[in-house]
Amino acid sequence: MNFSALRKHFRSAFLGLALLASVSVSNIPATKAAVYGSTEALLLSCIDYRVVNETEAYMSSKGLRDKYDHIVLAGASLGATNTVYPSWGQTFIEHVDVAIKLHNIHKVIILDHRDCGAYRVFLKQEGLEKDRAKENKVHLEQMNALADTIQKKYPQLDVELAIIDLEGKVEELGKKAGKGEHSKESHH
Repeated sequence: MNFSALRKHFRSAFLGLALLASVSVSNIPATKAAVYGSTEALLLSCIDYRVVNETEAYMSSKGLRDKYDHIVLAGASLGATNTVYPSWGQTFIEHVDVAIKLHNIHKVIILDHRDCGAYRVFLKQEGLEKDRAKENKVHLEQMNALADTIQKKYPQLDVELAIIDLEGKVEELGKKAGKGEHSKESHH
């Protein structure tokens, strides 16, 4: 990218941020979302640097390259459900609210990863990576708890649950259909 194009890109980004800073998101009705753009999903993933490229590749394989909002918390689902930093869960739900209002999302994708250090820090779970079935079970408990919280507040949203390994292989662990009209159409 040449300097002129880079300058234009940063100027656009700056103007976009200035516009967002001047808008009270809580006053934006969801029906006005198209004014701010629209996208299919919001992704929650972990901060772990080992799966950044693999996460992008997975989202691209789903046809969502550059078409999703992205929230990153240590532990992904556990980050939003942990009791050590309970404000993270509130922050996550507030981001879902903003993504609905600004971008009219229809689903939340929760993408945990294998060998996650947050499970050792928050849950004192050592060696989970050595037992795939146990690792799936422990992650799925957190994902399901978060999915229930999401759908209690936003029943129209679909929620997809998946776990990615350090090589980028994704195992889908479940889907929870929302009660919105788009869900009825997309799940026939």
